[in-house]
Amino acid sequence: MKYISTRGGMAPAPFSDILLMGLAPDGGLVLPESYPQVDRATLDTWRALSYPELAFEIIRLFADDIPADDLRRLVFDTYREDVFGSADITPLKVLEPGLCILELSNGPTLAFKDMAMQFLGNLFEYVLGQRGESLNILGATSGDTGSAAEYAMRGKHNIRVFMLSPYGLMSPFQQAQMYSLQDDNIHNLAVRGVFDDCQDIVKAVSRDHVFKARRKIGTVNSINWARVVAQVVYYFKGYFAATAGNDEQVSFSVPSGNFGNVCAGHIARMMGLPIRHLVVATNENDVLDEFFRTGRYRPRGTADTHITSSPSMDISKASNFERFVFDLVGRDPKAVAGMWARVDAGEGFDLAGTPAFARIADFGFQSGKSTHADRLETIRRADARYGVVIDTHTADGLKVGEEWREDGVPMVCLETAQAAKFEDTIVEALGRKPARPAGLDNIEALPKRVEVVDASAELIKRYLSEHIDA
Repeated sequence: MKYISTRGGMAPAPFSDILLMGLAPDGGLVLPESYPQVDRATLDTWRALSYPELAFEIIRLFADDIPADDLRRLVFDTYREDVFGSADITPLKVLEPGLCILELSNGPTLAFKDMAMQFLGNLFEYVLGQRGESLNILGATSGDTGSAAEYAMRGKHNIRVFMLSPYGLMSPFQQAQMYSLQDDNIHNLAVRGVFDDCQDIVKAVSRDHVFKARRKIGTVNSINWARVVAQVVYYFKGYFAATAGNDEQVSFSVPSGNFGNVCAGHIARMMGLPIRHLVVATNENDVLDEFFRTGRYRPRGTADTHITSSPSMDISKASNFERFVFDLVGRDPKAVAGMWARVDAGEGFDLAGTPAFARIADFGFQSGKSTHADRLETIRRADARYGVVIDTHTADGLKVGEEWREDGVPMVCLETAQAAKFEDTIVEALGRKPARPAGLDNIEALPKRVEVVDASAELIKRYLSEHIDA
C-alpha cells in the first residue's frame, strides 16, 4: 500500500516512510491511495478474534511493508491484559438495551489515547532500530495525547519527546501525569496560550523542511497516520461486541475536538464496517458541529476559543478534519489545498449548497454540542440511572449520542478518559470525588519537570536545537 498527501504534492510512499514523517512535505496529511475493503466473509472471520488478533489483521492491511511476523510481535506486545487491565482490552458496558459505552480508558494514562500510543511507541522503536536512525518527536496536547505519548515513549531507544501543552488549561491530574515524568528523553513545554497555539507551532516547525530534516523531527499527534490506523481497530471490536451478527448496523457517538478519533471511525466505515452513523459530539467549541449543520468551517482564534470543563476538546482547528474533507470533495487535492490556504489565512471555507456538502449524508455523519450544564446533568443521570461515573468528555458524547438514538440501532458511545482525571467537575456534579486507580492517590504532589514558554515557533526551534545537540 502506498500513501499520498491530501494536497497532492507528495510522491506515493510506503507505510514505514510516512510513519516517521508527520505532516506531508506539502503541508497536507497522508492517506492511503485507496482504502482496503472488508467483505462480509472477512467480518464473519474476524468476529471471534481477540483484540490483538484483530489488530494484527487490520493494521497489516495498512502496514504491508513490515514483515508479518514482526508486526504480529509488535501488536501482541502492545495489547496485553497487564497493560490494559482486561483480556477484552476494550470492554463494552451496556447501560440499557441499545445504549452502550465502549471502554477505551483502561491503559496506563487512563485515556483512549493509550489505545494507539502504546502501539506507536513500539512501532517507532522497531522502525528506527531497523533503519539505524533516531527521532525527535514534537507534539501538542490539549490534555491526554501528551501523557499517553510520554508514557509510551519514555525510555525508548533513539527517541526524544518534546510535548507542548497549554499553560494552566489542563486538569491538575493531567498536568501531574505529564510534568511528573523525570525521564531524560521527555521534555514538557507549557505554552502561554491555548491548544491551537501549540498545534500551530508544531505545524510551523513541520513546514520548515530543512530544520525538520536536520533535527529529525516527527510527530505523535493524530496527524500521524499510524495513530489513526491503530484507532480503527476498536471500531471493529466495538461493532462486534454490540451486535450478534454482521447484518446489523451500529452508530458511534464520538467526543470530538481534533477529529482524530472520529476520523478513525470514518476510515472503518469506508472499509465496509456496517456503521449507520458517526455522531460528532462537541462542547462549546462547536466548530465541527457548525460545519456538519451548515457546511461552514470557521476555525476560531485564541480569544474565541472557550475554556471548558471538557478541556481536551477545547480546540478550534481540527487537524484531522482535512482527511475527511479530502474524501468529501472526491479526493481532489487542488480543492483541499485551496480550502486550507483559506483556513491558514484565518478565513475558513463554506461548502453550503455545493455538491460536496450534499454528500454529507452518504458518509453517515451527524453532530451536536453540549454545555457545562449539560455535562453536569449527564454525569448525574449516568450515575443515578446506571451506577456509572463518566468523565466530562464522555458526558459530551453520551448527551449527544442519546439525542441521535434510533430504534433497532445500538448507539455506542466512546469513552475517552476516566473520571478521576477531571475530579473538580465530578465533585461539582455528584458531591463526591471519583475513585482513583491504585497508586495515583497523590499524583498532583509529585515533583514536576516543565518549562513555561511563549507561543513562538522560533523559540521552540531554538529549544529543540539546544536539547537535540546537547
